[in-house]
Amino acid sequence: MTLASLRLRKNADRRLKSGHLWIYSNEVDIAVTPLKEMAVGQQVVVEASNGRAIATAYVNPNTLICGRIISQDPKQGLDKSLMVHRIKIALGMRERVFPTPHYRLVYGESDLLPGLVVDRFGDVLSVQLNTAGMQALEEDVLDALEKVLKPTAIVLRNDGGMRKLEGLEEEVRVARGELPDEVFLEENGVKFHVPILTGQKTGWFYDHRMNRARMQQYCKGKKVLDLFSYVGGWGVQAAAAGASSVLCVDASAVALDEVEKNAALNNVTEKVTTMQGDAFEALKQLIAEGEKFDVIVLDPPAFIKRRKDIANGERAYERINQLAMRLLDRDGILISASCSMHLAYDRLIDIVRGSARHIDRQAQILEQGHQGPDHPVQPAIPETDYLKSLIVRVFRD
Repeated sequence: MTLASLRLRKNADRRLKSGHLWIYSNEVDIAVTPLKEMAVGQQVVVEASNGRAIATAYVNPNTLICGRIISQDPKQGLDKSLMVHRIKIALGMRERVFPTPHYRLVYGESDLLPGLVVDRFGDVLSVQLNTAGMQALEEDVLDALEKVLKPTAIVLRNDGGMRKLEGLEEEVRVARGELPDEVFLEENGVKFHVPILTGQKTGWFYDHRMNRARMQQYCKGKKVLDLFSYVGGWGVQAAAAGASSVLCVDASAVALDEVEKNAALNNVTEKVTTMQGDAFEALKQLIAEGEKFDVIVLDPPAFIKRRKDIANGERAYERINQLAMRLLDRDGILISASCSMHLAYDRLIDIVRGSARHIDRQAQILEQGHQGPDHPVQPAIPETDYLKSLIVRVFRD
């Protein structure tokens, strides 16, 4: 297969040489290679400004990130064979680290498969094709996954916001095999039911696995509040770790039904209660009622999705942290997390520090957490490093 060329402007290849995998539209020499004439999802040979071939990529001429590198070998396109090879490499690392087949199997650019996300729930795979280039290779993706893993079912969760940016339609369907009536996973020794067709993202958030494991050390005999609980990933694990009681708060009644189901799966129903509502309003209500907790988990959705949201997003993090701290007993533990890539770790630390001082408390950072090894960071791509978690002791001097 002969690929068309995509010529870069002078010095636009510097980031690519460092290992970055993205090409921005303003880096293309459109006089030599008219970007707008290229097909969405088309594979191309990337050329430096002097015409030397340096890589292959797929393109979307309608987006700011107009190209994503497939290989540093200008003769290597992305096909089923290369996918099988890279999925096997990704699988080998996960199998070394995790005792059960429950993890993020493919994390996009970090596993050299840009635009592809695959979560594994035993014999069931949940797949997101987030870019036009990966969408164009849907059948190759499915074939490669079947060859490597022989799953019972593959579900396409193509309903994320990134697809809108790529100009792709949204869909959720069983693409291969037969989906079991129920899908389960095990994390840190705790079992969960996965709402694979109806839940958020792929149905589960594996990225906080290590942070939830550390959380368990602080929960025995304690009263725990889990905000933005979703299906109880934090709260049910806290109960299973020996918490005396857990209150899970979420805006979704459907998610809270899953919390109750997961509590029953782990024989902790008597410890776990739920509260439906906006987290900010729930915190205000609990404060008004004079409630106090020993451990509070604060794992909100991304308050900062774009750079222009930073100021408003940081204020939201400040408000939620201050409210949560008011509910802690005199010597309590706050687990404060952020999945906003645009919130720097030092800013989260500063927000926690400022929130404690705002209510005349002292703060001690006991542990700093990160995304798990099934979400490896590509060191040339800061965007792959997004998750932050602080375990903080908040106390009165």
